[in-house]
Amino acid sequence: MRYLIYLLLPFLAACSDSSDHLALGTLERDRIAHTATASEVVVELPVSPGSQVTKGTLLVKLDSTLQQSEVDKASAEVALAQANLEKLRNGAREEEVAAAAARVAGARASLVESRANHIRILNLIKQKLVSQSELDRARAIRDADQAVLQNAQEALLLLTNGTREEDLRAAEAALNAAKAMLAIQSKRLADLTITATRDGILDNLPWNLGERVTIGSPLAIVLAGKAPHARIYVPEPYRIKLRVGDPLVVHVDGLDQPITGHLSWIATEPAFTPYYALNQEERARLMYLAEVMLPESEAQLPNGVPAQVELP
Repeated sequence: MRYLIYLLLPFLAACSDSSDHLALGTLERDRIAHTATASEVVVELPVSPGSQVTKGTLLVKLDSTLQQSEVDKASAEVALAQANLEKLRNGAREEEVAAAAARVAGARASLVESRANHIRILNLIKQKLVSQSELDRARAIRDADQAVLQNAQEALLLLTNGTREEDLRAAEAALNAAKAMLAIQSKRLADLTITATRDGILDNLPWNLGERVTIGSPLAIVLAGKAPHARIYVPEPYRIKLRVGDPLVVHVDGLDQPITGHLSWIATEPAFTPYYALNQEERARLMYLAEVMLPESEAQLPNGVPAQVELP
């Protein structure tokens, strides 16, 4: 019995040394969660879970009837603001200017008549043929006709001088505000159609066809990337030896042959820091999270499978 123990000691030591040079972890992919931006009903689920999807693939479509109305309303407001700005830029029509000029001519003619009548009343009052009230009435009519003529002339100038610069800037600002609102409503409409933002595997569709989703809830979950990466924890003594891009050998449970991957990322800070002093024994327990990217030829490997990475 003692002889058997002596024979096993070298083997056990070799196993211990081998495990000390391994970083343990699992195969993972980036998890992309597409969330709902509106509480609407699911009307389309064209792709089934587990399918390979590419960027731009339609995953979920929500009812867009209400939001389409908002977009149409915003478009009409843009058209209204655009028409108002063009109206101000073009100024008055020829017919409007002609009508204003005619009003000026009519007011001038009335003023000529009222002036002549006032002069006639003055001559008559000198002869004491009319009363003072008749003179006052003639003077009032003359002054009123003078005011009417001045008002008509100012109205004509308002049409012929064109739009004020301040009114043009205000109309341009109103148009820009309407366009911004249209862009917002169009973006909300587009958000009701969920498409894949990266290549990957459609992992889950939490909502069923016909259900009304809640705002902020996940509509589709995509595991991005063609091949998974090994997410491992590197012991502190090996951290200084690793650089991004280093080739590393990965052992995956269930596969007889190891896989060569490349270190794509390693944390600059440990996953945890003890509250007590880091003596030589304790600091060796620090772990640094790292990711080893596998080649695209291993795209069939599933998530969650345990993996071990040989450390230098």
